[in-house]
Amino acid sequence: MDWKIELIAVPVTDVDRAKAFYVEQVGFAADHDHQVDEGLRFVQLTPPGSACSIVIGTGITDMVPGTQSSIQMVVPDADAARKHLIDNGVEASEIDDQPWGRFVSFPDPDGNTWTLQQLPDYAAQAAAGADVN
Repeated sequence: MDWKIELIAVPVTDVDRAKAFYVEQVGFAADHDHQVDEGLRFVQLTPPGSACSIVIGTGITDMVPGTQSSIQMVVPDADAARKHLIDNGVEASEIDDQPWGRFVSFPDPDGNTWTLQQLPDYAAQAAAGADVN
């Protein structure tokens, strides 16, 4: 039986500002923006190539804006991902090189934090005789 993460709530103070940040600056697709009633607005956004989306809005979560920490996405190229963020006005960290990957972090306007990881080339490491575990 498969268990798939499909939706993660991200608490924000200003839904329109957050939507603009994620869509216009980070590059997520805007899948849905539906005002269900006065107390519930559902905005679903999906990173390019991802099977998992985020939801922002009103009446979505009891989490305090800015407290969603270290949501992680895998990217094929940390340098290109960081350049994309910087070029679009997103404050991104320097690349942190570790044996288990290359990492770039960035906050959204509310302080929710994201980490991008470029996975190591395990096949190349194995072919070179390196221990990949």
